[in-house]
Amino acid sequence: MSDSFLSRIDWERPWLAPLLPIAQPILQAANWRDALNIAASALRNHRGLPVRFVPQADLPVDIAYEAFISSTGNVPTRDNLHDFFNALIWLTYPGIKAQLNALQAAEIARAAARIEGMPSLGTHRGKLRDAATIFDENAALLIVSDSALVDALRNHLWHEVFMNRRAAFGNDCEVHLFGHALLEKLNSPYKAITAHTWVVMVDSSFFALKPEQKRSWIDMQVAGQLASGSPLSGFTPLPVLGVPGWHDHQDMEFYEDITVFRPKRREKG
Repeated sequence: MSDSFLSRIDWERPWLAPLLPIAQPILQAANWRDALNIAASALRNHRGLPVRFVPQADLPVDIAYEAFISSTGNVPTRDNLHDFFNALIWLTYPGIKAQLNALQAAEIARAAARIEGMPSLGTHRGKLRDAATIFDENAALLIVSDSALVDALRNHLWHEVFMNRRAAFGNDCEVHLFGHALLEKLNSPYKAITAHTWVVMVDSSFFALKPEQKRSWIDMQVAGQLASGSPLSGFTPLPVLGVPGWHDHQDMEFYEDITVFRPKRREKG
């Protein structure tokens, strides 16, 4: 098994800081997959089954990936950045991952019940399953106490968000990346990378918590939102390299690039 892909991760990137405490023991181990499973020893999926990271070959060809995780607790994991980041997010936010898997598995089961003779549970997708996949693959969690910043972000007022309210980042708001495909793309960052943002409003006391307390609170809060039926819609775009400190030379010209920081589309009347 080759782990050369792990050496390509630049852990000095600011967006990886919340994940580094979880990743360090795995990166220091002789076998990263064994280390993942040791770290996951207390994790359970939505059925209460132990979560384990297994080779991709363990996934039967006629069973959807999400259904397999739901029914077995086993997460097929290839030797690549995409799947490594997926496993790392399982370890960091296990409640959110389990709840997303529950939503996806339930939607697969409903589709199977509706369609007789379905050749593969993985080939029929609905809006809910697609939305859960977008969250799983590309979400950023905006933890924020400043509602005006959220309003500006939703209205694509980029100068207001990133220039006028620049001091809010790290004080009144934090961006925690969740999507493992998003993390994979950011391993070779380019300006246009854009996340689907899930907003979590908090009291200002959140920002005084220790990092591990923040991770635990975010996991419990967002998993609870998903479990209570919060609609998987209403994402707002966030060009992630616009986050203050996440890219060099973030001057006025940087944010005036409308190919990345696009104005909000006018609603059709």
